[in-house]
Amino acid sequence: MQPEYQIILNTCPDHEFAVHIANVLIDEGLAACVNIVPGLTSIYKWQGKKETGTEVLLIIKSRSDCYARLESTITSLHPYELPEIISVPIQHGLKSYLDWIDNCTGK
Repeated sequence: MQPEYQIILNTCPDHEFAVHIANVLIDEGLAACVNIVPGLTSIYKWQGKKETGTEVLLIIKSRSDCYARLESTITSLHPYELPEIISVPIQHGLKSYLDWIDNCTGK
């Protein structure tokens, strides 16, 4: 059985873009909350070369049944050729907080 709730991680190139994505996800009822964490230094391999860059991390709280639309929305708006979109299941949480996620995402 798939957990009902999840945290989705997404890195963005800058704060302005991160705010735009967060607002779209909230406005479309795909997320209850999006935390924007600035100041990440990312070191990664891309097309055979080691790269270093500054990014902003989105921590998105949502429901599992919103994932497909959430992924599609981020992908359609994101400037990266291959955006990081990773879902982590929420195994346990304060019931009233999980109820709030339900209310914000239209369940």
